[in-house]
Amino acid sequence: MKYKAIVLDLDGTLMTSNNQITKKTKDLLIEIQKQGMIVVLASGRPTRGLLKAIEALELKQYGGYVLSYNGGRIIDIKNNTLIFDSYLDVNTILELFDTSRLLKTTLLAYTDQFILTQDHDKYIQIESKINDMAIVKVPYFKNEINSTSVKCLMTGDPIHLEKVEGKLRNQYEDRLSISRSMPFFLECMPKGINKGNCLKILLNHLNLNKDEVIACGDGYNDISLMDAVGLGIAMENGCEPIKEKAHYITLSNDDEGISHVIEKFIIKKTH
Repeated sequence: MKYKAIVLDLDGTLMTSNNQITKKTKDLLIEIQKQGMIVVLASGRPTRGLLKAIEALELKQYGGYVLSYNGGRIIDIKNNTLIFDSYLDVNTILELFDTSRLLKTTLLAYTDQFILTQDHDKYIQIESKINDMAIVKVPYFKNEINSTSVKCLMTGDPIHLEKVEGKLRNQYEDRLSISRSMPFFLECMPKGINKGNCLKILLNHLNLNKDEVIACGDGYNDISLMDAVGLGIAMENGCEPIKEKAHYITLSNDDEGISHVIEKFIIKKTH
């Protein structure tokens, strides 16, 4: 069966370590879109952090889709319409802030335009740079939270955050989805929100069967994609759990891993 869509994580997958899409990968992705392939970007990033990739891959022209915030928001780029949306309520955000203080981590919340935090560490700077979003540092976080956020992000030293992840999963197992997108980023989302579950919503919207879809990822928050598609592919630079779960392991993000996938599984099937 010919594949009809490819789902791509950004950081560590589509993007190189220098946060770039290689020319070869970009050209191939545009070429397969011309042939009718649907490109879906699935990232923990806020929607704003996907704008450069959306433009580079010409998703508006060819009719691509975005799962931002780990799928918490699904957008039809061509028509600029919202297919699905979820969020954390104010009380949950306030509770997460108190929990983060007890666990000695930093907590971020998001608006469409900026990152809201009471702290300012190197990990927040990374999040700001990746997504081209300004940091608004406030004296008292809890006094400033007066609206919902699609997700919250805890940041901290990777070794410490690994311990925190287990504690959070136990504490919020009935209320939240918890996963790491990078070793120093811990995603806190509404229960059931992950890339795999939200991709299923999109595929239903598009009337696509999972066997018609390829997904590529490298991180812990990409593992759910592996069961949601017919061909789940891990990057060589990916974490061990996703490499164990994947159907195939491609080259690294710095070694044209996505180009390799397109040439091996798509181009030959479209001629």
